[in-house]
Amino acid sequence: MADITKRAGWRHLRSAPTAHIRHHRGGKLVHDGTGLSFWYRSLSAALSEVPVNDRELTMAFHARTADFQDVSVQSTVTYRISGPEAAATRLDFSIDPDTGAWRGAPLEQISTLLTETAQQHALDVLARTPLSAALVDGVAAVRDRIAAGLTEEPRLPATGIEVVAVRVVAIRPEPEVERALRTPAREQIQQEADRATYERRAVAVERERTIAENELASKIELARQEERLVEQRGTNARREAEESAAADAVRAEAEAGRKVRLAKAEAEAARELGQARAQAQAAWLRVHGEVDAATLHAMAATAAAKNLPRIDSLTLSPDVLTGLLAKLGGGSGNGGRA
Repeated sequence: MADITKRAGWRHLRSAPTAHIRHHRGGKLVHDGTGLSFWYRSLSAALSEVPVNDRELTMAFHARTADFQDVSVQSTVTYRISGPEAAATRLDFSIDPDTGAWRGAPLEQISTLLTETAQQHALDVLARTPLSAALVDGVAAVRDRIAAGLTEEPRLPATGIEVVAVRVVAIRPEPEVERALRTPAREQIQQEADRATYERRAVAVERERTIAENELASKIELARQEERLVEQRGTNARREAEESAAADAVRAEAEAGRKVRLAKAEAEAARELGQARAQAQAAWLRVHGEVDAATLHAMAATAAAKNLPRIDSLTLSPDVLTGLLAKLGGGSGNGGRA
């Protein structure tokens, strides 16, 4: 809305850069353009303000598909007034010279025109499209048809209206139909989820079985290795016992041979010793057989004296001494006789 200031019967208008102002005075166009600022008298001025910026128009309407199902369509049309002169002559964009407010509702007229035109083309498309196809591909089809229909509508360029863009936000069925359509999909999703759960469980069970088999195989292999180890230990023990027995046999044989040799040596030594003793005894006897009796007596006395205890002192009485002398004298005489 234009900014109007009052000064002693005069009015000053200042418009926005996005508003096109047309000022007529006495049936003549005095000012025409955007972003104008000028003085005027309210009693002689006829003013029009046409917005030239882009505007968004949101539309929501109901339609029926080829299989007689009600759907709701939500769309948005972006438009602008590219011909403000034509728009000002076709629609009432006049403003009050004192307040700057529109006298009519030109934007509502444009909204009605765009909504009815877009709805007509959307209904035409959906009326020949089944519900399932409308829900899958209907958005693009309805958008293209609305855009083409608005472009071909002759009233829009004649009014100075240009359609910038068309967007279809959604096409939705009735709530109960939507719930019915969602049920199979939900069941399928649930089935997929259950299948995925079962597959995960099956994979987990298979993995557990594989792990158990690996553990069992490991235990079996360990038992086999332990069995081979026991066998090897028994073989080693038998071999060690055999080698020990062989070594003991060798030692025993060697000891027996040593003892035999020792016994033979002792026997030989004893035999030789006996022979030596016998020879010595024979020689002793032969020598004693060749010696006279006195010598033998002396030798016997000498041998006996070796076995007598030690005598520190000897007392000879005259009787003993006389007898000994007599014996010695008799022995000497006999010896002389011989």
